[in-house]
This record gives sequence, C-alpha cells and structure tokens, in this order.
Amino acid sequence: MTCRVYRSRGWVVESSVSRIPGPEGEAECAEPWSGSVFQPPFALGSVGVARSSGKPGRDEDDLPVLLWWSPGLFPHFPADSERIECARGACVASRDRRRRREPRTRALLFYGTDFRASEAPLPRLAHQSWALLHEESPLNNFLLSHAPGIRLFNLSATFSRRSDYPLPLQWLPGLAYLRHAPPAPAERAAWRRRGYAPLLYLQSHCDVPSDRDRYVRELMRYIPVDSYGKCLQNRELPARLRDTATATSEDPELLAFLSRYKFHLAMENAICDDYMTEKLWRPLHLGAVPVYRGSPSVRDWMPNERAVILVDDFESPQQLAAFIDFLDSNDDEYAKYLAYKQPGGITNRLLLDSLEQREWGVNDPWQPSYLEGFECFVCDHELARLAAERAHAADPARIPPPPPRIAQHSHMACPEPSPGFGRLEEIPENDSWKEMWLQDYWQGLDQGEALTAMIHNSETHQGRFWDYMQDIFLRRNQYPRPPT
Repeated sequence: MTCRVYRSRGWVVESSVSRIPGPEGEAECAEPWSGSVFQPPFALGSVGVARSSGKPGRDEDDLPVLLWWSPGLFPHFPADSERIECARGACVASRDRRRRREPRTRALLFYGTDFRASEAPLPRLAHQSWALLHEESPLNNFLLSHAPGIRLFNLSATFSRRSDYPLPLQWLPGLAYLRHAPPAPAERAAWRRRGYAPLLYLQSHCDVPSDRDRYVRELMRYIPVDSYGKCLQNRELPARLRDTATATSEDPELLAFLSRYKFHLAMENAICDDYMTEKLWRPLHLGAVPVYRGSPSVRDWMPNERAVILVDDFESPQQLAAFIDFLDSNDDEYAKYLAYKQPGGITNRLLLDSLEQREWGVNDPWQPSYLEGFECFVCDHELARLAAERAHAADPARIPPPPPRIAQHSHMACPEPSPGFGRLEEIPENDSWKEMWLQDYWQGLDQGEALTAMIHNSETHQGRFWDYMQDIFLRRNQYPRPPT
C-alpha cells in the first residue's frame, strides 16, 4: 500500500511567530493594503488575549485547556501556554502535547492543512472536542471535503459560510479596499497601444485541481492573453519585478503594472462554494474586471450585480472571448462593471452586513485575527458545554446532558475535481492532472472512513491506520464506487 503525501501548498507554517509563503506557493499569494494586508495573520495578536508567564497560576487551575495540536501554529509567543479572555470567560491555550490526557484539556485544535489521518491522536478521549480550522485551499487536504472526514470534528472554521465559525471574506480587508480608484482610461489606452493584450494571466502554481491552465490554453486561441509567471508564460515581467530580492507580490510597482490591464483571468486553484482568494479581490481592488472561475456561489458576495465575468456563464472559451472583445471595444458597457467604485455603488447587503458584523480583521492591529477569534469561539463553546455538563450532573433527572455537536458535510462539501476544459473521458489516462487529483480526492474519502472506523473501534495505535486503509482498498475493488 503506497502512502501518498499531501502537498501543503500555499502558506507554510514556519514558526510560532509567523507564516511565510512556501516554495510551491503562487506568485500572487500576498499583496499590500496599508502595507501588509495579504500577509497571513500575525501570530502576536493584541486583542482578547491576557498574557501570562507561560505556566498556569493558581487562578488558572480550573480553566479549560485548549490544546493546539498542529505543530508550529500557535497564536501566542513565546510561552507554551497562555490565558485567554473571551466572551463567556477564560481558557488556557496551550501547545504542550503532554497535556492531552489531562481532564482539563477540553478541546484539541487542528489546522486542516496539517491534519494527517494517519497521525491523529488516539485513542480519542470522550470528554474532548475536536475543532478544525481550515481556511486554505481544498487541495491542501481533500479528506475534509468528504462527510467522513469533516465529521471527525465537533467544531469547524472554514471558508464556507455554513461552517460554525465562517471565514469566507478572509482575503477582503474592507469596503475601502474595493473602492480604491482605478487607473485613468487614458493610461490603459496608452498601454494597449504599446502592444499589450486586454487580458492578464498571472500564475506560477500549475497543474492544480481546478485545471485552470487547460481552459486558459483554449481561450488563448480566441483572444490575446498576456501570461506572466510559470504557467503558460508568454511574457516577462519587468526585470525588477522578476527579482524576488528586490520586489515581492506586495510591491506597489507590481500592482501598478497589473492595474493597466482591463481584464484579469482570476482562476482559483480549486472549486468550492465560498472559496474566494486574492485572485478575485485583487482585480476588484485595482479596478480591473475579474474573469472568474472558482466559487460557484461567488455572485452572493460581489459588490453589486455586475462586477465580475463568470467563466461558467459561457458555453465555450470562444463565446467568452467574444464577450470580452465586446466590452473591450465599448467603454460605456465596460464602465458598468466598475460602478461599485462610485459612492453608493456597493449594494450587496450580504457583503455589507458580513463585513460590518465580523469580529476579526485582516491584518488590522486594532482587531483580533481570525486565529484568535476561532480560539475564543472554541473557548466559549467549551465553557458552555462544561456548564451544561455540571448542571446535568447536579440534577440528571430534570436536566438532560448537552447534545453532541458534529461538523457537517456542508461546512466544506467540495466536489470532485473536473476538467478545466473538455470532458473527462477525452483526457488521456496518463494526463498528470487526471493521475494526481482524482486519486487524491477519493483517497481523502478513504482516509476519513479509515480514521472514523479506528475511533469507533477504540484503536490506540496509529500504526494500524494503513491496515484499515488496506481493508477499504480491498472493499473498493470488490464493490467499485458508482460513477459520478
């Protein structure tokens, strides 16, 4: 049985202080708004955290402990344990795995990209909740896209609005970011006269589950596309912007360069409801029109009814190219896609309310990060559960025990990867996308089922995981999965 290693693309946890782009991350993973908006959440939060010496004092002896199980991700520094103050009361956050079996350790917090079914802490203790934080791409861990995988957890914080602590707007700093003025039309017209295309593609993370390069390659047959980065490259960035020693994806000069394009191909690396990244929000910030493929629910979050062109609205790349050509040659029609930048132009009530009501900020020093917000969400849940358990113990005849809480499939529910262009049966069996991502997706289901069975059987030894996987493999071959 071969053990496939999950590829952790995107942000790589480097230390307990900060996280930096990984070597396989995409060129546009970060960009500025007030200097650092698209850096990952800074680990030294200042809101909602009461600092301690690192060792629980006497007044902390009765507080529930939240144990961060994922290595390297701990939103406090430098101690191994911190007292945190939340809405319902206080908890102790810790990263000391020696505390796992303590009765006071009420919750284990897992980071989805780092979660390995084969390394899960066993046996699972009945008094502990498992809490999942997974705001990153579905491709980082397909186990969580299946019901057996995500239902391993009691609490969830994902990019989906349906999760317990939803993070769909994790990449959007606020309304001012969307209202940023676009370049003058004359500047873009001059750019075009220099021979540049109307459409920009900037990707260095190729061969991803969304299969975006296959679609873009076909689109290039019908409309000029200037492609920078490693994927389908046909143009070079200016020399200074190519040198990562002198320029980063936050560089104002890079943003100014990108803003000269009227249309940006904005293709997510995976398809899932509410999974929206800087690929969508950056062109809106720069005053370009995103030509978007990613979250099927993206319209729910747009500033108004006409701000984005959706690839899936068109029957073919040829039809999409014709529509882009039409907008490119009709200034008045194009301007309608930028109306949200005018006073009162952002009319989407869901977007407005979600930004106003969220309790965390995007690299805002005056607000907690969503890491801290998630931590307090778990703390409040455990304090409420503890109170309910005590009330039941005091009067079991009259007060029922607290009901179990389980994360639901809808908290991610990402579909099987599908070809970016064409039909699956038309793609050769030795195609790298077909060989990699379909297998990864369905192996995630098997891993979730294996770990669920181990927990139900009260297994204590992680090494038996691959025995369970082998059993599932044999059953799958005897009773093949029905076609999708």
